[in-house]
Amino acid sequence: MRKLGVIGGMSWVSTAMYYEQINHGVSRKAGGLASAPLLIESHDFARIAALQSAGEWEALGDELAASGQRLEAAGAEGLIIASNTMHKVYDRVDSEVKIPMLHVGDIIAERLVKDGIKKAGLIGTRFTMAEPFYRERIEGYGITVALPDDAMRQEIDRIIFEELTRDIVSRVSQRTLKTCLTLFAQAKCQGVILGCTELVMLVDPNANVLPVYDTTALHSRAAVDWILDGLEPAHAA
Repeated sequence: MRKLGVIGGMSWVSTAMYYEQINHGVSRKAGGLASAPLLIESHDFARIAALQSAGEWEALGDELAASGQRLEAAGAEGLIIASNTMHKVYDRVDSEVKIPMLHVGDIIAERLVKDGIKKAGLIGTRFTMAEPFYRERIEGYGITVALPDDAMRQEIDRIIFEELTRDIVSRVSQRTLKTCLTLFAQAKCQGVILGCTELVMLVDPNANVLPVYDTTALHSRAAVDWILDGLEPAHAA
């Protein structure tokens, strides 16, 4: 198995999801007592969120690039950023390491193309929804990306930062997300991208008016495939 470096802590809740899902995937595919060889550098999300709000993306790029370099030096053979929003500095990190990185936007877009999705709604932090770094990556695959209206965007961003990143799940917020997905369906979207790791805490991908694309699950599965590349699958019991 290949050793994967994980740049995490953005938030710790999302990193825990990645850790669990990657290990479950490796265990299922490799069998027995197999678990994933991971190196994780977990950041202080309070610091990260403050820099995001201040627009200090250059400093954030420096911080995550240094994190990637440390993971590479420690023996990581590949990298992922366990956060959708922080893919804003993906190119900076990628330019500072020699090992491959798995971009969540590419993985999501490839799945949308495979499923024949031509128009998808996107929800996430205000940075992921409003700025082009994520949306344009997906649109580069020929997919139209729709966004909620301004009021809904503000409320989703509030839910993420004030609730989900603190491991709080609210019924009111669940209803807000359900309303958002209904509006996407009315706007003729064919699917919805959960463009923030923690949003799956509020949205059941298997029980909605539209197909829901859980970026955490898809990114984690891609990480499992990369870790196990070339490894024979486990024999069925």
